[in-house]
Amino acid sequence: MHINERLSQNLFGAGLLIFLGALILPLANNILAILFILATILAGFEIITEGFGETWQDTRMHHKFMPNIHLLMTLAAFGAILIGNFEEAALLILIFAAAHILEEYAENKSKREITKLLKMNPTEAKRIKPDGTIEIVAVNQLKIGDQLQVVNSAQIPTDGVILSGMTTIDEASITGESMPQEKQPGDLVYGSTINGPSAFTMEVTKASDDTVFAKILELVKQSQASLSPAATKIKKIEPYYVTTVLALFPLVIILGPVAFDWSWHTSLYRGLVFLISASPCALAASAIPATLSGISNLAKRGVLFKGGAYLTNLADLKNIAFDKTGTLTIGKPQVTDQVFLPEVDQKRLINIIFAMEQAANHPLATAIVNHYQNVITTPLTLTVDNKIGHGLTAEYAGSHYQITKPSSFPKLPDRLATNLDTLSHAGKTVVIIAKDNQPIGLLALMDIPNENAKSAINYFKYQNIHTTMITGDAKLTGEAIGNTLGIDSVLANVLPTQKADVIKQNQVNGATAMVGDGVNDAPALANADIGIAMGDGTDVAIEVADVVVMQNDLAKLTYAHRISKKLNQVIWQNMIFALLIVFLLVILNFMSITNITLGIIAHEGSTLLVIFNGLRLLLPLRA
Repeated sequence: MHINERLSQNLFGAGLLIFLGALILPLANNILAILFILATILAGFEIITEGFGETWQDTRMHHKFMPNIHLLMTLAAFGAILIGNFEEAALLILIFAAAHILEEYAENKSKREITKLLKMNPTEAKRIKPDGTIEIVAVNQLKIGDQLQVVNSAQIPTDGVILSGMTTIDEASITGESMPQEKQPGDLVYGSTINGPSAFTMEVTKASDDTVFAKILELVKQSQASLSPAATKIKKIEPYYVTTVLALFPLVIILGPVAFDWSWHTSLYRGLVFLISASPCALAASAIPATLSGISNLAKRGVLFKGGAYLTNLADLKNIAFDKTGTLTIGKPQVTDQVFLPEVDQKRLINIIFAMEQAANHPLATAIVNHYQNVITTPLTLTVDNKIGHGLTAEYAGSHYQITKPSSFPKLPDRLATNLDTLSHAGKTVVIIAKDNQPIGLLALMDIPNENAKSAINYFKYQNIHTTMITGDAKLTGEAIGNTLGIDSVLANVLPTQKADVIKQNQVNGATAMVGDGVNDAPALANADIGIAMGDGTDVAIEVADVVVMQNDLAKLTYAHRISKKLNQVIWQNMIFALLIVFLLVILNFMSITNITLGIIAHEGSTLLVIFNGLRLLLPLRA
């Protein structure tokens, strides 16, 4: 039963003013008593209503007594009033209510860090009508195929592809990358990102509720609604803990005169201090603010969790499996080696290779063109014949040139044969270049590891987490990448349907994560204890995963694991500290050293320390 936040704060302010007035003004004792009681009721209105109201609601819902911490504080204040400690009753509620407001502020700070994303959701777009005029429409009215105008410095309304214009775009809201990205016709753009200095036109490729940003928002909502295991356990034990304290309360009162020779008035007072001292406020606040802070920290860096449970569980990993292509590797082949016979005019041959591959349309051709495009000084125009199974052929300056697979030439010059054998065993794809049916050179290509893969693998191995690479590639290719990265196990020739079986086998040895980006990774991602999708992957992989790492950056994944370990440390620190404070206050109470005022100050102070300790996870970790 939560009341309006502004009303609660206004009532607290009124109660505080009345309390201060009662302390300052020279009034009769009966008037002071009335003012302190009024201050208690006003300042503690939210505490009192939540104490009785939520206890009643939860008890009816669960069909058993389900008290909460606020009920403890309310009963302690009412008890203080009954024995005539009006000032202490008011002070108890004022300090508890003030701490409650500060706790909500501190806890909401981490939520605000995440939900700032919601304010970035685009609402309007400039749609280009068939006659060329511009109309302003709501983003949710856009259809796939609509053409939009995006002016300089404007927010991009939805996902699409650039039709005309060149610009730079700040994509930090999607990828966490702080450097603006250069864009030209044909490049993808994402809704919510910010255009740079130049205008462009684009075509809508996704409905507004299917954009990358929309999926991020959905993940954010899920993460806020899902508590960590520690927070869930604490939430579950709270009613039982409070019930135990309430059951011990009369025993403490009875024990006072018998064991400590207290008067009944003193014994009742010590019982009230016991209620305050044993209240589990700090324990209840041990996990949730810390978990939300960790999720917020990672969200700002492009790592999105579907719930706090996945973040805390990440620290318990024993195995992590990676898909190869697009996860450990860049996902596209690159030229890694070139070998030409000594008598070859390399500059001229490279020009010919470049011209021939420009006419082709396959991944290896693209890789070769990209490799040589910065060294071509004299572009050539050739007529190229592309025969399936035979490669490329072309005529130039009276000679016949061919780019084909090695099997087309059973006999190669020694220099080429030796390199072919070495490169093939390294898992590379080799193509032969021939002139007038005589091999004169070769190129080797490979989908190479991405720049952060090796350091990520080294990190997980250092953490004693077993690493596995799963690939459908041939054994030589898979093992070449695996050996380069230092992966513990390489499983090659694995069919998509078999990936989930590999995950199940790994789970026998402990919690297992799967990292992938494709449709064929979806079953494995779904079966893993933690499924981790790379953000440049398919929608299906992102949908079934528990974690999304934007920008295909494995360094972000190792950072997430470090945050997870730090989160678990912070939660344990908070829980141990909270229980020690309770134990200390209870002991001091039986020694008659503390009182209501000191008890509530120590109790609420410890609660705020626990919360602020959790908020440290909002800060970036040191490298």
